[in-house]
Order: sequence, then structure tokens, then C-alpha cells
Amino acid sequence: MALSFSSCNSKKNDVKQTKNVIVYTYDSFAADWGPGEALTKAFKEETGYKQTIVKCGEPVQPLNRAILEKDNVRADVILGIDNNLAPQARAAGILVPYLPKDAESIVDQSLRAELGDDNLLTPFDYSHFALIYDTESSVPAPKCLEDLTKPEYAKKLILMDPRMSSPGLGFLAWTVGVFGDSYKDFWKKLSPSVMTMTSGWSEGWGMFLNGEAPLVISYTTSPAYNVEYDKNYRYQALVFDQGHVQQVEGYGLLAGAHNPEGAKAFMDFMISTKAQEILPLTQWMYPVNKNVALPQSYKDAAPVPAKTLTVDADVVKAAVDVVIDTLVR
Repeated sequence: MALSFSSCNSKKNDVKQTKNVIVYTYDSFAADWGPGEALTKAFKEETGYKQTIVKCGEPVQPLNRAILEKDNVRADVILGIDNNLAPQARAAGILVPYLPKDAESIVDQSLRAELGDDNLLTPFDYSHFALIYDTESSVPAPKCLEDLTKPEYAKKLILMDPRMSSPGLGFLAWTVGVFGDSYKDFWKKLSPSVMTMTSGWSEGWGMFLNGEAPLVISYTTSPAYNVEYDKNYRYQALVFDQGHVQQVEGYGLLAGAHNPEGAKAFMDFMISTKAQEILPLTQWMYPVNKNVALPQSYKDAAPVPAKTLTVDADVVKAAVDVVIDTLVR
């Protein structure tokens, strides 16, 4: 079984083997604790295809790489384009339509609609963004986003850069969804509460677990990890009555792919029960396949918000520079 992980800068990306499927994605997907290795092995067993997962950095970077290589395509599939990035991928013309086998019957239509109705992108996982709270901290749990601007939360919040990180962009989208045009005023008030803005989720989550701040932006499903492996209920996903923004992650067939048939086989496989069963305890997101049973840790520590907010992706994109400028000042 050939298992391969490489850097986006590797010359190995020039491989054009008909039995090898090259997938661009973000680093954490192919991390030691991520689903990449298990999915590669299962894909090989199921189809006979080899797979090369190319790690391209934070979630925005695979998209940027695919756009730069549009006229000299080096991958077959791009994985990790979420509902906030989907319009950029669509506008760039880097994708061609493909509807994976059984997608219409096993993936909820509402999730598919989050990524568009043109079959350029297919969902593979989803979750809501939420603040994760350390119950052993000295500050009370906030009850809403406005609470974060109170003096007791000064330097108590870890965020991620929305220019590179999908949770960072997700938190920004959440503020736009709650405050509308007033999001700028909220961010001005929020600035004293931000301890740091890391480049990616892994760094920010690590700082949070090290006790450097009692609050971090992540997903409602994140605390399930600590419950599953450590039986630790210390960290809680806070659910607010004002609602939460949902992230739906998708993947698509790159235009000009050297191995389109292998790419389609991977896309079919990615929403199969065999593949989707791997995601809950490695990706720590909900699988899109309706037939996959969730582990008990999700039932214990992954609350589902009653209200889901919808935010225009173009508005979110325009807000990025505004927020960064606000924090820098």
C-alpha cells in the first residue's frame, strides 16, 4: 500500500500516474491525528488507487495554490473548500462539475446547497463554530458574543487569522451574522479581549489547552475529542441563543486534472459509509453521510445550536481587511 504525504512545494507533484490520485488539502487534514492516513489506506483497499495528499498549509492556501496553477494543473482534487471560500473557488474557474455516486440520497440537500447547486463542490463534513470555554478558569462563561467585550475578558480570547484560517474566517462570519453592519463597532470593542490571533487552528487550540487563555474559537464538536480519549469534560462548547454560523467543508474535481477517473473514484469514496465513519474521531466534525452513527462522545459533548445563521460569503470576504485593520490599530 502506497501512502504519500508531501508539501505543496514538492516537485513530486508533477507525477502523472493514472493509478495515483493527487489531492490538495490543508495541513491538519493530513496530520498524524487527522483522517488523511486512514482515508488513504481505505481508498486503496476499496478501489486499488494510490493517493497522494499534498499539504498546502492553512485552509485558504490550497485554494490559492490551485488558482495559481490553473493553467498548469498539478492535482486532481481539492479538498477543504468551505461555504465561505466556495464563491472564490467558483469565480476562479478551477473546478468542473461532478456529482458523486449516491450523493443525492445520502447527503442532506441543505448541506449541498451551502456549497452551491452546480455540483462543483460536494460536502464531506460540517459543524458549527463556537467558543470553547475552560470551566476551570477564573472568568465566567460568556452568554453571548457581546459579553466578550466586558473588562473581565481582557486578553482572554484566542482567535485565528481570517486571511488563512477557516475558524478565523468563521468567527468573523459569526460576528457579521449577529451584528450585521454593526460588526465593525463590535470588533473595536472586542479588540482588548483578544490575547492573540494565531495563523491557524492547531496553534490556537494548543495554546488554549496549555491554559494560556480560557476561551478559543473552534467548533461545537471539538470538546468531543477530550471526552473520547481522556474522559475530560473540562472544555465546553458554548451555545448562544443568538445563533451560530455553520461551516460546511467540500471538495471538488479540478479542471484539467491528469487523472479525472481516479479523482471521481475518490469523490465517490469520500462520502461512502466506509470513508465517513473515519471522520468523527479524526476530523472531529459531523459526517455528511446520513447512515453513519456518531460516537457517544458527540452525544455527550457536542451540542447542536438551535439557530443557524446564514451570512453572505461576499460580505464576509469584504469584512476581512476591515477587521484586520481594526485589530492592528
